Amino acid sequence: MVPHQVPRWPAWLSWWRVACTSGAFVQQGTRAGVSRTPAWSSPWQVASPSPLVRRGSSSTSSQAPEVVPTHERYPVQRRPFAVVSEEDLAAFERIVPGRVVTDPQELESSNVDWLRTVRGCSEVLLRPRTSEEVSRILRYCHERNLAVNPQGGNTGMVGGSVPVFDEIILSTALMNQVISFHSVSGILVCQAGCVLEELSRHVEERDFIMPLDLGAKGSCHIGGNLATNAGGLRFLRYGSLHGTVLGLEVVLADGTVLNCLSSLRKDNTGYDLKQLFIGSEGTLGVITAVSILCPPKPQAVSVAFLGCPGFAEVLQTFSTCKAMLGEILSAYEFMDAECMRLVGHHLHLARPVQESPFYVLIETSGSRAEHDAEKLNSFLEQVLSSGLVTDGTLATDERKIKTLWALRERITEALSRDGYVYKYDVSLPVERLYDLVTDVRARLGPRARHVVGYGHLGDGNLHLNVTAEAFSASLLGDLEPYVYEWTAGQRGSVSAEHGLGFKKKDVLGYSKPPEALRLMRQLKALLDPKGILNPYKTLPAQD
Repeated sequence: MVPHQVPRWPAWLSWWRVACTSGAFVQQGTRAGVSRTPAWSSPWQVASPSPLVRRGSSSTSSQAPEVVPTHERYPVQRRPFAVVSEEDLAAFERIVPGRVVTDPQELESSNVDWLRTVRGCSEVLLRPRTSEEVSRILRYCHERNLAVNPQGGNTGMVGGSVPVFDEIILSTALMNQVISFHSVSGILVCQAGCVLEELSRHVEERDFIMPLDLGAKGSCHIGGNLATNAGGLRFLRYGSLHGTVLGLEVVLADGTVLNCLSSLRKDNTGYDLKQLFIGSEGTLGVITAVSILCPPKPQAVSVAFLGCPGFAEVLQTFSTCKAMLGEILSAYEFMDAECMRLVGHHLHLARPVQESPFYVLIETSGSRAEHDAEKLNSFLEQVLSSGLVTDGTLATDERKIKTLWALRERITEALSRDGYVYKYDVSLPVERLYDLVTDVRARLGPRARHVVGYGHLGDGNLHLNVTAEAFSASLLGDLEPYVYEWTAGQRGSVSAEHGLGFKKKDVLGYSKPPEALRLMRQLKALLDPKGILNPYKTLPAQD
């Protein structure tokens, strides 16, 4: 492809100011309305937005190979839990009548993670509707020593949401009721099985937004978001769930209901127990309801998608962005050229700017469009005139904003169509963020199909992904522990937002000292003495 000629500065600035007001760009049309092949010939063409991938609309073909059971692929031994009997099934039927699933076909999707990399062998799935039903289920399982795997939308990246052996799957899918929403304070109280996208719609109709946003929002449950302490696309603006969650209702392993469902923003009485369960991945208790603070819905939202000539320019653009956009900056995401090629090849999403080594997506959210536009214009003039950015497009229209966001949000989907994916979610000092991708790419050479890097640069969060034709123990051996040792050498975290689950539990020691691991095990033993909640996850296996 012949690179697009960048217009000289005066013409470019004139175009940019027009785009700022209209958010316009051209769609490539076909008889079906959207091009089915990448429209690389023009940098201004953007394919129509596709719905975000949802659980149930698999990103692999119907002929995808069967997933090897986890206990066959990984060296893990079943602990001495009881096995579900006919008497147990009868007891569950009394607790949740008509909501005990034993059909293998119905269980299939709940036994396999959506990335199709791990598979459990559960023969029972329970669908409670209330915290009381969850309490009765866990009390019974605790007495019988039956292991339980809590499951929300099953969109996790590290194998934390599916069984390893025959654990009972406790699904929160039917716990999907909004309990209350206060239109003055913006406090939402809801059950744990509410889908994030549906909650977003509920509060947006009342002029508020959820403080987190994820690519998997069409499938993930708010309870699972809390259990994994999900970060997502709004972290830069609204911070961690540790700050926005006001209260939780949690059912402990023995069936005790811990009702800390406070809606108070200030409560300085004793230990803040809810924080124990945010990020605990269902190993300390089952979250059944949440109280969360929702910020007001911004009146003006703009998204700029820019091309940068190098990662140094990505960093300098971020510094300029923080200085010039200040309080209206709500997201700063980056992706490399390989990511863009993959979303083009596998998802037929067209690149909206000329081909560049790196791309950044900047979102601003404010209360007055004129104020935000003035700031954005000044910022864009600065980064363009200084050479930090070589090309870009801007959208203020909701449909076009979603189109630009799809280029970033659907990278995971594109990767899943490229073969087996080795996924790493790390926190690093921003100046070293992309060095890990470069080093891994050089280390693996042609043995990897693609090595890509993208993520939340504003949070220092890199998503390193390696694709290959199929799972390879040899390739895994070249990646691990190298990636973790490299991250630890920079005093980074081996899990920025995905959690540890099953796949990453044994690398916790790269980010936490022995004293911290010992205290975590003590907490686990205190709250779940029999170890029935989500076993084989989060904490390293003990010798």
